[in-house]
Amino acid sequence: MHYLYLALAIILEVSGTTCMKMSQGFTRLMPSVWIFVFYGFSFTFLTLVLKKLEVSIVYAIWSGLGTALIAAIGIGYFGESVNALKLVSLGLVIAGVVGLNLSMRH
Repeated sequence: MHYLYLALAIILEVSGTTCMKMSQGFTRLMPSVWIFVFYGFSFTFLTLVLKKLEVSIVYAIWSGLGTALIAAIGIGYFGESVNALKLVSLGLVIAGVVGLNLSMRH
């Protein structure tokens, strides 16, 4: 169950960060409200995960996958720039998250 909670925490964090962009500096009401809703639930699920898993691993996975997903959304949805260095760096973030997941199993 803790992996489901971690996945939800990541999805909710990514949703909150996406709403930050869409809020245009808190000038649009609904995206601004959703920031707090999504982050509140994200932290709630993250707290539940931390009852069972190590904080060093959980936080790295949460922030790493969140960063990679936000970068993909920025490129795919918001039309942000993409280059080889950015793609390689995102690959390294994902490789790090995989490595951390493998370390939890040993």
